[in-house]
Amino acid sequence: MKAKEINELTTDEMLKKEQDYKDELFNLRFQLATGQLENTARLKQVRKNIARIKTVLRQKELSK
Repeated sequence: MKAKEINELTTDEMLKKEQDYKDELFNLRFQLATGQLENTARLKQVRKNIARIKTVLRQKELSK
């Protein structure tokens, strides 16, 4: 997910997306620990998406 796409979302949608990504990250870590994870690059992608969402949320918070 690109930062431009995140900026177009409402705050509630961003919070929902962040929670979805956190859930996905938990599942990916669980798969990694049990040796079932095939695409390890997805871990990095999900972490970056969470960081992007948090950054945009913080920017909106500071601009108010």
